[in-house]
Amino acid sequence: MGRVFEIWKETHFEAAHQLNNVPPGHKCARLHGHSYKVRVFCAGELDKRGFVVDYAEIGAAMDRVVGRLDHRNLNDILAVETTAENLCVWIVEQIAKDPLIGQKVTAVEVYETPTTCVKLAL
Repeated sequence: MGRVFEIWKETHFEAAHQLNNVPPGHKCARLHGHSYKVRVFCAGELDKRGFVVDYAEIGAAMDRVVGRLDHRNLNDILAVETTAENLCVWIVEQIAKDPLIGQKVTAVEVYETPTTCVKLAL
């Protein structure tokens, strides 16, 4: 068995949302926006090219997913409460469908702000 490497690639997008299941007066009950950061982690042995996965392949998969979120209202896209946790699950589900990287994804991180993050490990 060869060495197993873990790599990640990062992207950003802007989106608005509001939370519906918070107490009255909670600031997140109002429509507001975030500058989200997403990291997709992939792991595995090196292929014949010397990659776990080509960063360009990860980037293309991320662009397809993030393109559906960028400058949108997340409440119009997600069928559940638009928490960072639920957004992370949605992104994982979309990325997992990608035929080039889906099987190598080990985790996804979603930063809602520079100091708050959720990570879903698979």
